[in-house]
Amino acid sequence: MRIVALLLLLVAPALAQAQRVPVVLISIDGLKPEYVLEADARGLKIPALRSLLARGAHASGVRGVVPTVTYPSHTTLVTGASPARHGVITNNTFDPLKINQDGWYWYAEDIKVPTLWDAATDARLTTANVHWPVTVGARITWNLPQYWRTGHEDDRKIVRLFSTPGLYDEMERAVGARYADGIDESIEGDELRGRFAVRLLEAKKPDLMLAYFTALNHEEHSSGPFSVQSYATLEHIDAIVGAMIAAAGRAHGGRAVIAVVSDHGFQRTDKAFNLVAALRTAGLIEYEAGSDERLSKSWKVATWPAGGSLALVLRDPRDEKTREALGALLRQLAGDPANGIDRVLDEPALRARGGFPGAAFLVNLREGFTFGNASRGPLVSDVKPGGMHGYLPDSPLMRASFFIAGPGIAVGRDFGDVDQRAIAPTLAQVLGVTLRGAEAPALVLDRRAR
Repeated sequence: MRIVALLLLLVAPALAQAQRVPVVLISIDGLKPEYVLEADARGLKIPALRSLLARGAHASGVRGVVPTVTYPSHTTLVTGASPARHGVITNNTFDPLKINQDGWYWYAEDIKVPTLWDAATDARLTTANVHWPVTVGARITWNLPQYWRTGHEDDRKIVRLFSTPGLYDEMERAVGARYADGIDESIEGDELRGRFAVRLLEAKKPDLMLAYFTALNHEEHSSGPFSVQSYATLEHIDAIVGAMIAAAGRAHGGRAVIAVVSDHGFQRTDKAFNLVAALRTAGLIEYEAGSDERLSKSWKVATWPAGGSLALVLRDPRDEKTREALGALLRQLAGDPANGIDRVLDEPALRARGGFPGAAFLVNLREGFTFGNASRGPLVSDVKPGGMHGYLPDSPLMRASFFIAGPGIAVGRDFGDVDQRAIAPTLAQVLGVTLRGAEAPALVLDRRAR
């Protein structure tokens, strides 16, 4: 009996390892589902993404969170929670006096609920990351987090410092190239990160691999969604995805499940609404003497931008006089269709949607409009045609993507319109781990094999 028990102790870890289903999670920022679902009609040459679609299951669209911008959305993708609960409210931290110098939510300690990498680590699985948002200091075995400050050479030293000790230099030697700067959102930057992700997969064989690519989003901001330039960028990213899928096959012998996600959709813009100018004219926003950017230290109302939506925060939530004056002004502005306001949400409505906790109001713009930065001048102005996101997720134009394929994943299943909060618990289910804190149930993948 002792010999049998000893054999079981020796064999059990090996059996558990063999039964694990590795997950490779790839995010393509700004990937609208139509790019893949309508690739033929659009003339897109994206064989890797089309193969993933043909071999697995997908969502016709993913309804995002408030706001539909990169950092809160990516945190929802790994927690299954809304921003009000997971703590990453938008891209930039709230900074009315601009003392944080446009700092973003880079740090994993800001996430208030368990993540996929936490659940995997607790289950003694290994994890790896290339450039996923909000991962500085994360409990990730092999971590190359996203971070930048100025684009200066010193940024590279900071990323090296924030990475798993020794990993940055090890990967640069193995790849034979310098790692992409954190502020680099070009396709060349993505291609470099793709090479590092491939090497990390092959060398470390993590149970959970995360990788994030930014160039499509960058191009869509510049030339708009479905532009010739955006198509070309996505075709390059497709090659990166294909290389990662091949690397996952070599690393895990065909056992890995591959998931491709995005954070939000995109819509075209050609007009800017300068809400701050209206607030300043009404005396609701006050700036320091001689400044058009820095609020006075005794500010009463501050803006918290999020692309196509913008939150308004009261310094004193009990200041009902300012709240009423602000609400009256927003109603007046929304009453003029020329201003491009789709709707104004008050604090209870925002609370129900899990976005911008504590904000007094959120202003959401219509298609074609984005927010301007001017604190003086006309309310509405023409701008260079481009693209924006951050609007309320109600809009079909903001739908994000979800494609998944691998052993046991139902082939050809269309999940329809999916809640973004369902993706993390679904991936946790594949990994065989429990994700506490998710606000939506996992999707049924019909995984017949492990």
